Amino acid sequence: MKKIVVLTGAGISAESGISTFRDANGLWENHDIMEVASLEGWRKNPELVLNFYNQRRKQLKEVKPNSAHYFLKDLEKKYKVVIITQNVDNLHEMAGSSNVLHLHGELLRARSVENENLAVDWTEDIHLGDLAEDGAQLRPHIVWFGEMVPMMERAIDEVSDADIMLVIGTSLQVYPAASLIDYMERGKPIYVIDPNSVSVPNNPNIKVIQKKATEGILELNL
Repeated sequence: MKKIVVLTGAGISAESGISTFRDANGLWENHDIMEVASLEGWRKNPELVLNFYNQRRKQLKEVKPNSAHYFLKDLEKKYKVVIITQNVDNLHEMAGSSNVLHLHGELLRARSVENENLAVDWTEDIHLGDLAEDGAQLRPHIVWFGEMVPMMERAIDEVSDADIMLVIGTSLQVYPAASLIDYMERGKPIYVIDPNSVSVPNNPNIKVIQKKATEGILELNL
C-alpha cells in the first residue's frame, strides 16, 4: 500500500469557519499575534492569553469538518495516510482520520508551564489557578512563536519515505513546517492546493492547484 503524507494549514480549517491569523494587519481576532502566541506575551499577561484560547476552544465546539477533511479520511481506503497539520483544532480527528500529527500543539489539551511533556486532555476553559500534576500552572498545549517544535523530527521521518505528498491550505511561509516539502524523495509527486500564490521549489514533480481546499481536492487524480 502506497503512503501519502498530507501537510495541512489554516486554509483547510478556514472553510469550516475557524479564523486564521496570517492577515496583512498581523491581527488575530483583534489581538496582536505576539501578545497571545509567544512566551513573552504569556509572561506579560497570562490571563489575556488564557482568555484568548478559551474563546478559540469555544469556537471549535461550534464548527464541523468540511469535505476536504472527509476526503483525506476516505483516502485511507486506498493508501496509508499520515496527516501532518499545523492546525491546533481537531477537525481531522472529527472527520475520522486515524493518523494525525500536530506540529503546533492541540487546542483541546493543556500542559504544565514547567514540563511540556506533562499534558492532559482539556476541553473546558483554563483559568489562573488550574494546576498540572506537578503543581505548576496549566497553559494551552500550543507551540508558540519562538518555541521548539517537538514533533518536527517525526514529521521529517514520515515525509522521507512517502510516495505522494499533498500540501493543503498552507502558503508554506511558516517554518520549520514549510521545510518539510524539501524532505520528499526526488521524483515523487507533490500536490500543493492553496488559493493564494505559493512559492515552491523548482521541481517538475510539484503541481500547484490554486484553489480552496474543498475545490482543489476535486482536481486530484490519485
